[in-house]
Amino acid sequence: MRGFFGRKMTMVAALLATTGMASAEDVEVLHWWTSGGEAAALNVLKDDLAAQGIGWVDMPVAGGGGEAAMTALRARVTAGDAPTAVQMLGFDIQDWAAEGALGNLNDVAAAEGWDAVIPAALQRFSKYDGNWIAAPVNVHSTNWIWISKSALDAAGGKAPETWDELVTLLDAMKANGITPIAHGGQAWQDATIFDSLVLAEGTDFYKAAFVDLDPAALGGEKMADAFTKLMKMRTYFDDNFSGRDWNLASAMVINGEAGMQFMGDWAKGEFLKAGQVPGTDFVCIRFPGTQGAVTFNSDQFAMFNVQGDGKKAAQAAMATAIESPGFQSAFNVVKGSAPARTDVPDTDFDDCGKKAIKDLAEASAADTLFGSMAHGHAAPAAVKNATYDVITAAVNGEYADGAAAAAALADAVAAAQ
Repeated sequence: MRGFFGRKMTMVAALLATTGMASAEDVEVLHWWTSGGEAAALNVLKDDLAAQGIGWVDMPVAGGGGEAAMTALRARVTAGDAPTAVQMLGFDIQDWAAEGALGNLNDVAAAEGWDAVIPAALQRFSKYDGNWIAAPVNVHSTNWIWISKSALDAAGGKAPETWDELVTLLDAMKANGITPIAHGGQAWQDATIFDSLVLAEGTDFYKAAFVDLDPAALGGEKMADAFTKLMKMRTYFDDNFSGRDWNLASAMVINGEAGMQFMGDWAKGEFLKAGQVPGTDFVCIRFPGTQGAVTFNSDQFAMFNVQGDGKKAAQAAMATAIESPGFQSAFNVVKGSAPARTDVPDTDFDDCGKKAIKDLAEASAADTLFGSMAHGHAAPAAVKNATYDVITAAVNGEYADGAAAAAALADAVAAAQ
């Protein structure tokens, strides 16, 4: 490991010399990685920078979807005091770039060949007007189910491959006296489940509805079917789901209180932090009907316009640290996600991690890799928020049926554009 850090520090020094930058200052980082598994992963980056003599000034803002962090960021930028780097997702990065608020990472990216190893689907958000403005940390895929192995065994032992098999399993878990689905009633969590339901209606349909925003797809029969299934899934939540944070829902599965959770693969970090082993204590599968396709989000660190060579040098060093293959492996092994680079071996990853890397490569090759609507990678924030409102209303029983919810969704998206 010392050799790895030494090589990287040499690269950083060379880069700073060629760009004429001063010694790097400390980095102030705004993020929302506050759960146990997330904090453990973030420590990998902190330790990495510490090995280069760069201090870390932490600015955590709790909230799994990042909404609270973006509110805090707006206040900081308005006050003329932007952090060094900010964890961001998808279209939020593009929106800040459009305001001219983000710095430029072209020198680092060119020196390290990012264009050749970071997938185009991620570069869609890492670049603005052809310039690198953010460093992607990972690729989280969102169409996962995390199942308690003991609860699965007690309910028959077969992981579901179809919707009907999923319902049968949920009914069996309910009969066994546990909460079938651990869920947190927050808008982004509701939307995460719905994302998979829409993808299960077909990859062409997902693209038409959530990427192309086709009114006929948004308000049609397949969307109505997805909403009908969402309303069915609501019957498997416990009565106290409203407002629950996602990691507390994960803990319900870990502790044997619930059978499964529908969540992105950041949930795996919670299982691993609790000492659980894939295949032994929990099972990871793709949502039935979505095998061969992947919806994703990518945590990225956007670098804001800062004054002073020392601060810019710190940004360059942080970007270099994030994109180094050694860090990409070490961080994502802990975080539960797949690397943002295509050249990172899966050697150190567990079975779920190896599957994530394999599924990502296959979906990318098959053109079935889609940015997640629920996580701000399919459409701009106004559209995402409009879908949130309708999905959560459906979860809370505000529509007579799936058709009514689909019609409401089509209207809401049209109004948001």
